[in-house]
Amino acid sequence: MKKEEKVFRSRISVLLSLIMFAPLILLLVVMLVNKIYLGVFILGMTLLPVVLLFTGMRYVISGDILKIKIWSIPSGSTDIANILSVERSYNVLSSPSASLKRLRVSLKKEAKFPYMLISPDREQEFIEALKAVNPDIYVRIPDKKGVWRIWDWDF
Repeated sequence: MKKEEKVFRSRISVLLSLIMFAPLILLLVVMLVNKIYLGVFILGMTLLPVVLLFTGMRYVISGDILKIKIWSIPSGSTDIANILSVERSYNVLSSPSASLKRLRVSLKKEAKFPYMLISPDREQEFIEALKAVNPDIYVRIPDKKGVWRIWDWDF
């Protein structure tokens, strides 16, 4: 019998995308204007894997395991029973996340790493799926409202 899997895409941040891609797109335009087609090809081939990486991040809850995948390639996993807490983070450290609005998933001391930074798109549903497996997870995510919160973006 196959385990039920719940798949959550990574949130893609407009701000992070602009920070990463704006200089490269500007360089691409300059190369096109100056007819440096080899440079355009090389830059395009360099950008393609980054775009695929951004669009292919997934968090999969399979039974009692949380798996992180980029397209179909596994890039990490943890037992949901090892999760202690989930809280909001804007940490800029490298992580399997295409957004700066992240969740810090703190793990027990026996785990390989002390925490993971992820950014599931359907955040509340993701947390509920984790708590369905491990109801002892402490969740601390403030429900902010205000002028700086536009379309669920936090600046």
